[in-house]
Amino acid sequence: MLRKRIHKIPLLVMCVLIAATLVIAGCGEKTVDTSKSVFKIGAVLSLTGPAAPLGEPEQRALMLLEEELNDGEGVDGHKVEFIIEDDESQPEKAKAAITKLINQEKVPAVIGSSSTGATLAMAPVAESSKVPLVCCAAGTKITDPVMPYVFRTPPTDSMAIEKVLDYLENSLKVEKIAILHDANAFGTGGADELSQKAPDAGIEIVARESYGSTDTDMTAQLTKIKGTDAEAIVVWGTNPGPASIAKNMQQLAMEIPYVGSHGIANKKFIELAGTASEGVVFPAGKLLIPESIEEGSEWRQAVDDFAQAYEDKYNMEIDTFAAHGYDAGLIVTEAMKMAGTGTDSQAIRDAIEEIEEFVGIDGIYTFSAKNHDGLSADDLIMIEVKDGDWVEKTS
Repeated sequence: MLRKRIHKIPLLVMCVLIAATLVIAGCGEKTVDTSKSVFKIGAVLSLTGPAAPLGEPEQRALMLLEEELNDGEGVDGHKVEFIIEDDESQPEKAKAAITKLINQEKVPAVIGSSSTGATLAMAPVAESSKVPLVCCAAGTKITDPVMPYVFRTPPTDSMAIEKVLDYLENSLKVEKIAILHDANAFGTGGADELSQKAPDAGIEIVARESYGSTDTDMTAQLTKIKGTDAEAIVVWGTNPGPASIAKNMQQLAMEIPYVGSHGIANKKFIELAGTASEGVVFPAGKLLIPESIEEGSEWRQAVDDFAQAYEDKYNMEIDTFAAHGYDAGLIVTEAMKMAGTGTDSQAIRDAIEEIEEFVGIDGIYTFSAKNHDGLSADDLIMIEVKDGDWVEKTS
């Protein structure tokens, strides 16, 4: 897969250059230098447990990127190896995993984790060890306030909530909503922020209920909500919980609009919820609807190339979480190139902070000393599940 930042010399040019100096049987692209050391990058992802629908595509994307880099020039001629640990969707195991990667594997940078709770557990370790952490989780508290060594790839809760409130106020034109959220860090953080900002949009929270990450039946909470005058329900969580909620709403014949979080932005939600997913609306990156990205732009080309490479390798469509993992790997390796080192954590951290207008899959990244998020709300659109697929919600 060709991308802007993974440079490859055109085949014809390479052949001419080689033919002018050597007599050989063939010609080809630049390759890694096997005499050079391998640049190791750590990753802590949720490959099992409730957050596995997030971590699995992130892992696939990193493995794809590793293959692409090592089939090309690597990073300044060095091969790249992503050393991936499974946190089992548990914050304490995420903390242990990043500690192992830093102290035993001696990685100069870490990617992860998949969930907000696990990432919040990892952040203090990254800070105390002075090793940059590029996370794939969306919780606002991860980067607010900014911590020197913690960066992120996905749009934040704040960005997603901005889109949700605009949709509730200006498209649905509702004044009263209910919130049903996962009791974990991602769900609680999103519900707290939504509750805080809703009044400014003229929206009243008439009910707020929570559920456990492993719960499979939220009928009790939904029955309470059904007894209120809520005109819409906002569900803040990641699969499988939101899919169970959709099915429970269908069983209870609840017809109020279901607005989800960006945590359901993969086809697993549709697979798990079935027909109950129809009509659900949620904020997500434009990459899910490539046509929403300007045709001919570098971003559109990057998304199209990534989608094709991912499908070719895995026979699967890309989703938001695959993009998070791929972009995290791109950002770390780009910083290594900028810094001229794959081993100096401080130099890599400093380089990440200097990245500007970098074409990723989730969007165009620009970091600074005051902004470790990289993206903006403009990188998001509202998406509706229709006929078992995604369509952009324009009204």
